[in-house]
Amino acid sequence: MRRHLLLATTLIAGLMAGGSTAQASNPAWTGLSPCAQPELAAYLCGELTVRLDRDDRRSKTLDLPVLVGGNPQAKRTMLMLTGGPGQPGPILAPRVLQAFEGIKNDYRIVMLDQRGTGADALNCPELQSERGGSDLRVPSRAAVLACAATLGADREHYATTDSVADFEDLRRALKVDRWAVNGVSYGTYTAQRYAAAHRSRVTHLVLDSTVPVDSFRAELVETFGEFARVLRDVCAAPGRNCPGDPAADLASVVRQDPALGPKLLEAITMMGYVDPARLLFAPEALHAAAGGDSTRLRDLFALVDRFSQTPASQYSQGLQAATLCLDLDFPWGGAQSPEHSRARKADRAVSKLTPEQMWPFNAATARGNGEMVMCEYWPKVKDSEVHGLSLRGVNALLLHGERDLGTPLVWAQEAQRDVPGSRLVVVPDGGHSLQVSGAGTVRQTVTEFLLR
Repeated sequence: MRRHLLLATTLIAGLMAGGSTAQASNPAWTGLSPCAQPELAAYLCGELTVRLDRDDRRSKTLDLPVLVGGNPQAKRTMLMLTGGPGQPGPILAPRVLQAFEGIKNDYRIVMLDQRGTGADALNCPELQSERGGSDLRVPSRAAVLACAATLGADREHYATTDSVADFEDLRRALKVDRWAVNGVSYGTYTAQRYAAAHRSRVTHLVLDSTVPVDSFRAELVETFGEFARVLRDVCAAPGRNCPGDPAADLASVVRQDPALGPKLLEAITMMGYVDPARLLFAPEALHAAAGGDSTRLRDLFALVDRFSQTPASQYSQGLQAATLCLDLDFPWGGAQSPEHSRARKADRAVSKLTPEQMWPFNAATARGNGEMVMCEYWPKVKDSEVHGLSLRGVNALLLHGERDLGTPLVWAQEAQRDVPGSRLVVVPDGGHSLQVSGAGTVRQTVTEFLLR
């Protein structure tokens, strides 16, 4: 699905009402009962059954596990959306829901496995082996094509639009008139898309580590300057004594070996995802590599490789490909673009970028990052366009870590501009997924916002 979220001031009336598509899907709901898994014994579980193709009553169905925590009898409800695309929901409840102690008596908190995640995750063994838990690792053409062949024609039914319709089916099944929606990382993207399509159903919108619904460039050049800022910020911290300017060292390394750009983009991003404190390793490794000694850089890459070993049930790369390659615009256009012209159009787009736009990275990074490459290889598939969605009037709180490189601060600033009247809270030295990472002041801010 090509992304044409123009953020106009009016909504499509059919989308606000839920539209005929969601009703045509004829979802089924089991109701709630104590969860069977011992580790989830403190919660209630159910299952929402939806059709893969929401426009075809003969389509096969998908069973989406649902979990409810907090106070099941509470008058307020919050939908909690995890990230990815590819991350499950209910199995993460013990870790995620401890972030909401402040509202556990006032809200029932709902999590679900979005289509293509969890126990029934889209599983593409070669692509999963190559990319694991990484968003930016560059895959092989063979692995991407094998995944597309495994999914077949079904791969056109894993766009964010499909997930948004599933959320609305879940709201109806739970008999909730209005609810709060809270998203982390990619979950902020689905949360915004839901709020835009069903604005009257959303009381509060919390966006933690925000992915903007507009102004995303597959070349990622709008994020490159954030790497220079964050690395320099790490070195400026009290007690730090970096051997040089890490941004200049990064630029020097990719100048010496341009092909390293995409790998460095991924490695530094992953270090920040796992633990912002681990970014302390990067300046030393970059400085040594700029001077000709790549030993520490190889150690850094090896560490990231270990972090990236993740099964599809925890982070589905099949879903990542199916969703991102449908949702995002690329230099060649959207998912319906002919494969034979994609490389030429991508090359042309990158050739127009200036060195200043790409610094401290390079053209190889813009052209060859993992998302760009994966979707260049993804076979042509039917997409659908979404126009005229608005977030005007939505009651929104944005949370962002100053050192988050997975979803850089510039994205949160862009998203705030798209939600007039929203509040952006930036946490100094903070990383990714602030609510779950345990920042007490962040949790207090979210509690106060949700109880208003």
